[in-house]
Amino acid sequence: MKPIVALILGSESDRVIGDKIYEKLKQFNIKVEYRILSAHRNPEALEKFIAETKAEVFIAVAGLSAALPGFIASKTLKPVIGVPRNVKLEGLDALLSIVQMPPGVPVACIGIDNSENAAILAIEILAIKYSSLREKLIEYREHRKKKGAKIIADEN
Repeated sequence: MKPIVALILGSESDRVIGDKIYEKLKQFNIKVEYRILSAHRNPEALEKFIAETKAEVFIAVAGLSAALPGFIASKTLKPVIGVPRNVKLEGLDALLSIVQMPPGVPVACIGIDNSENAAILAIEILAIKYSSLREKLIEYREHRKKKGAKIIADEN
């Protein structure tokens, strides 16, 4: 069985972030159900998708009022990762909407426009169940470790 992530955008303008998340998930060989479904404009279609998907983790990208991640979290027991978008107010409006969820309806909030961390957090959640993902994450971290450490000069 292949791991599945539902990647939901609040609007077409969120694709600049959504496409980056999609690409990172595909690098880890994860099936992605990628949709644009607004909590405000398509609530019935969104609710139907949430109820019917086989996805194990949701990633929701939204700006402004950023109701999408909270709407999803209110309709599922599966983990929801919210990605606030910098649309207005430097993205702080969306960030605060996502992090200030009421008790009992948690949403994991990633930094503003941080597509990579959204994908990696979803992969880490899935790696609890899928050992192949755990191995790929170890390789990913090792690669990043090597990439981040450089000797500029070594004078004696």
